[in-house]
Amino acid sequence: MPEIPFVDFKARVAALRDELDEAMCRVVDSGWFILGPEVEAFEQELRAAFGAAEVVAVANGTEALQLGLVAAGVGPGDEVVTTSLTAAFTGLAILSAGARPVFVDVDPETLNLDPSAVRSAITPRTRAIVPVHLYGQPADMDPILACATEHGIAVVEDACQAHGATYKGRTVGTLGACGALSFYPTKNLGALGDGGALLVGEPDLAARLRRLRNGGQSDRYHHDEPGINSRLDEIQAAILRVGLKHLPRWTERRRELASFYRRELEGVGVRLTAVLDETQPVHHLFVVRHARRDALVAALRERGVGTLIHYPIPLHRQPAFASQAPLPETLPIVEKAADEILSLPLYPELTDTQAEAVVAAVRDAARAL
Repeated sequence: MPEIPFVDFKARVAALRDELDEAMCRVVDSGWFILGPEVEAFEQELRAAFGAAEVVAVANGTEALQLGLVAAGVGPGDEVVTTSLTAAFTGLAILSAGARPVFVDVDPETLNLDPSAVRSAITPRTRAIVPVHLYGQPADMDPILACATEHGIAVVEDACQAHGATYKGRTVGTLGACGALSFYPTKNLGALGDGGALLVGEPDLAARLRRLRNGGQSDRYHHDEPGINSRLDEIQAAILRVGLKHLPRWTERRRELASFYRRELEGVGVRLTAVLDETQPVHHLFVVRHARRDALVAALRERGVGTLIHYPIPLHRQPAFASQAPLPETLPIVEKAADEILSLPLYPELTDTQAEAVVAAVRDAARAL
């Protein structure tokens, strides 16, 4: 095992143990375990923290995106434009909504969705655009929103990696019709299990999403439309309420570490991803690029540094989407990036000493390659 792990769940739990124990015992003692007062309180607290008009908690980030698309009117026969450089769950959510994902290329500097590629991919069947705020870095939303308005289509943001990131002063996830969040344990605000939520701008849309997450019910046993079972449980909501109190501090620590990495790794043989002006990233991941990525991974492993790759296989090369013809033959910027990207350890519990050791290992390894 690396001396510096890529993530350290034990350290996070240890720091919050008393608060977590109290929250979980409160739920157990209440006798209410699904869609109860903890979920309602978490929705209100998240709404206030992120500046959303409404928040609808669901079972996971994938279903948040799926339900957001369905509520925005996406269905069978429709196309949804998105990036190929993302977790497969972005594309799978589009499939689950009944639509076909249309994968396009990314900006070579930020690795986020290229607005010009989006515009070129619009057809009469396009019903929505899903920008992904990859690695906690806001995508360039103004041209994407302008394209959507011009063509009368919805924007459903995948903000699953970008809790609290801002674009020109507004929280990502609140810029389109709605935005999906994931609370998978590795996320900046993580549960001790799974969870998700939607940031929603319109009360009517939020009301529909609350029906859709609960089997389409308007009242018990009254199913007005086909929904799914995507209900956040009370224990995870209570755990997330604990984490939400600490999120500003965690985000500040991530920004400190990212600034240190950017300063210390400039000009040492790895390429850094660009950050858009007028944005405030939250640094879910710190990603560098190297032409001999696999050799760099091995060299860092030898030096005790854990790494991961986000993501080694673009979605347009994944067998799961092979039946969704026509897939693009090539997306050159995505494919080049997928061969070069590497995520370094970055989490609030990472110490200064550990961060310095990561930098030293990257410098040493890059010089040797």
